[in-house]
Amino acid sequence: MRDKIPLEEVQKWLGKIKEELENCSPTNRKGEEFLENINAYVSDSEHFLGKEDLFLSWEAVIWAFAFLTIGKDLGILTSD
Repeated sequence: MRDKIPLEEVQKWLGKIKEELENCSPTNRKGEEFLENINAYVSDSEHFLGKEDLFLSWEAVIWAFAFLTIGKDLGILTSD
């Protein structure tokens, strides 16, 4: 599996998460922490992409989406 993540898939999901984050706001301190973690995962994804480790890049962006989804479900993150 590690060698089967297409570059286009990683780029697609990185673009989607960045688009989502443009209108995302925390509703409280816990939301701020979630947003910090999401941004860290996006940064990690970009780092691994630069090292051509597509698996770790994809994994990091998926974690970012997980935090975003959970944060919205808990009401600690909102999308304007």
